[in-house]
Amino acid sequence: MAHSTDNMSLQMVSTVSNSSLLQPGFSLLNFDGHVFFFGQKGWPKRSCPTGVFLLDIKQNELKMKPAFFSKDSCYLPPLRYPALCVLRSDAKADEYQYIIHGGKTPNNDLSDKIYFMSLVSKTSKKMTFQCIEKDLGGDVPEARYGHTINVVRSRGKSMSVLFGGRSYTPLAQRTTEKWNSVVDCLPSVFLIDFEFGCCTSYILPELQDGLSFHVSIARDDTIYILGGHSLQNNTRSPNLYKVKIDLPLGSPAVTCTILPGGVSVSSAIVTQISDNEFVLVGGYHSDNQKRLVCNTIVLEDSKIEIVESVSPEWTPDIKHCRTWFGCDMGKGSVLLGVPGANKQLSPDANYFYILRCKGAEEDKEEESVTQICSQTSSEDPGDSTPFEDSEEFCFSAEANSFDVDDADTYNEDDEEDESETGYWITCCASCNIDINTWVPFYSTELNKPAMILCSSGAGHWVHAQCMDLSETMLLRLSEANVKYFCNNHVDLNKGLQTPQKVVCLKKQPMKPLRKKKAMKLSTSAKKSFLRRLFE
Repeated sequence: MAHSTDNMSLQMVSTVSNSSLLQPGFSLLNFDGHVFFFGQKGWPKRSCPTGVFLLDIKQNELKMKPAFFSKDSCYLPPLRYPALCVLRSDAKADEYQYIIHGGKTPNNDLSDKIYFMSLVSKTSKKMTFQCIEKDLGGDVPEARYGHTINVVRSRGKSMSVLFGGRSYTPLAQRTTEKWNSVVDCLPSVFLIDFEFGCCTSYILPELQDGLSFHVSIARDDTIYILGGHSLQNNTRSPNLYKVKIDLPLGSPAVTCTILPGGVSVSSAIVTQISDNEFVLVGGYHSDNQKRLVCNTIVLEDSKIEIVESVSPEWTPDIKHCRTWFGCDMGKGSVLLGVPGANKQLSPDANYFYILRCKGAEEDKEEESVTQICSQTSSEDPGDSTPFEDSEEFCFSAEANSFDVDDADTYNEDDEEDESETGYWITCCASCNIDINTWVPFYSTELNKPAMILCSSGAGHWVHAQCMDLSETMLLRLSEANVKYFCNNHVDLNKGLQTPQKVVCLKKQPMKPLRKKKAMKLSTSAKKSFLRRLFE
């Protein structure tokens, strides 16, 4: 049975600037109707040290403008395939912030950190964000990617729920040939209380296999988990899980029910078109087969209904490509990307489309308390050769407009600089970088000191100048896909380490083979004799 949503329209957009950054694994964050890009593949460059860009879409052209962070922000590394969701103080609050957990760093390390990102300042030419890292205790989830995180509310309280994902094989089980192999995380459900900073994990008998790149929709005290891929069984689950969280005065109660009517899909994108209606688009039936069918998901009371809907008229580029990727832009719109035709000549060339799942007459601001979390995108070709659902990400947001108001957009020629606190940290005991006295040391520096990630433990950032790195070594580390360890962790003997200073030997000048001695006239008698001789 086909369910008719509003007229779907597919429109191609051309990328004008920084298009090479839009690669599989990125995320989109919607603040006050403005869409921001996060999660580039490489480390941020000098043109945008924060790694966050405003997506300015006008007249079918997509431009990217660097965003800024406040001085009291921590450093937020570019993370691909993280779990994201919106957190509000209460269900009807206008102000909100994003929770970002996990993901892959440009060094292919997995993050286990949780960041809170919020909008603190907005002008006609610049938006300023604040990023705060949260510390957790208890059953802290391991580093992972391809998972989901949602916020549930019960009895006047709220908690975050994390589930699924993949992580690297434990160190004790790694081999040289399969050092970067990934495995499914245990199918545990984590409840995270950010007010007290504690985590609790729950094992549910209905959740037997680990899942990643699934879809999760949260409403009130219930989360619906749809689809997903299991590495262990190499299957896409057709089950539809209903996880209910009750938050009484005592311990939380977590229950799970398997419902009929699920969809066997991975990497699908979910976008919200009304208060209780969603559209499921994209994803994969199998490793090499895209899913071109769309579905409508309707939530009513405590029930969920998933029916097939009318799909858009896909272009030949989308129909015939092997992989595709994208993300929910909010308010019923999805940004889709497919590999370009000249992939061999230009590896970063992609085509981009905007899929609008709502009619233009309904394109208005809506209030919603429903959260969606979907794994969208395809595998990163640089990480493995055959396609598998291992390079995708989770996104959760509420319905907002993606259209950028002309009065609140950045001009392409605007270039403003702002210092980020993450660059002015005390990276080590001998750190001498001060925001008030610092001057550029390397030729690549402009208004912020160069930094490099130490891969010890959970990883931490250090100043390249404090590590006594030469400019040649710094450039080599930024281009090579290797792990680096700072001066305090060189005993780990992994990756590249800061080269020790070599004491230069003083070279003694070589003695000439023949040395003429100057004639000395020591007595006045000899001088007189010579004077008389020449006279």
